[in-house]
Amino acid sequence: MYNEKVKGADMKKTHLIIIDPQVDFCLPEGALYVRGADGDMERLAGFIGIQGCRIDEIHVTLDTHHFLDIAHPVFWKDSTGGHPPPFTVITVSDVENGRWAPTVPSAHEKVLRYVRALEANGRYALCIWPPHCLIGSAGACIHPAVHSQLLAWEEGRATPVDFITKGSNRWTEHYSAVMAEVIDPGDTGTSLNTGLIEALQGAGRVLVAGEALSHCVANTVTDIADNFGEKNIKKLVLLEDCSSPVAGFEQLGADFVERMVKRGMKVKTASNV
Repeated sequence: MYNEKVKGADMKKTHLIIIDPQVDFCLPEGALYVRGADGDMERLAGFIGIQGCRIDEIHVTLDTHHFLDIAHPVFWKDSTGGHPPPFTVITVSDVENGRWAPTVPSAHEKVLRYVRALEANGRYALCIWPPHCLIGSAGACIHPAVHSQLLAWEEGRATPVDFITKGSNRWTEHYSAVMAEVIDPGDTGTSLNTGLIEALQGAGRVLVAGEALSHCVANTVTDIADNFGEKNIKKLVLLEDCSSPVAGFEQLGADFVERMVKRGMKVKTASNV
């Protein structure tokens, strides 16, 4: 945990962190569309356009995946060579008994260790998602309305947006922008993002928006809070009308908000911050 009195902190500054505002999540034609996300992004774009002069720093996280990723169908096969359909949950016993095996047989022990580590950390079982935010694809791009406002903000503030990529390690899921679900010792990009934590600690207020509330927003905010110092959690403000849960996982989103409000996070709409 980092020192709550960060050197050089300006407690009057407002930071905005936008989590995965990408086409695959935020437009109906996206590979993993989050119902309501297009409206979230339009409201967020409007918020930046109106309040941008009061936002001192913007951090944008970007989901960034290979097609052959541990949470994509092509990574796995059953005894007939068939791939799991999206939203299949693969458990430790599924791997142990051979119901699902990695497409590359030599990876068996590595993926078995991975699903066991997931089970031990208790956040999520391995869920297979439709291939999304693939490196170089149109779906990995930022929602057009938000992107336009980010460019305008950069021009008006003469300050670059801080873009943070996550998920390019195909051996571990990376919902949180702060750290992967299971850290790969050979890849520092999966470890705790100390730079982001320290930047946010130095702010007076941290506004949070993006997709999806049930997964990447929940994990990012939880990991920030766990490494923030409890007194700093009161800086966090969730823009509730700029974030939505994945369909079928609404309760996960609601539980996350309830937990964080109890720890001090505030919940506002874009119009009443």
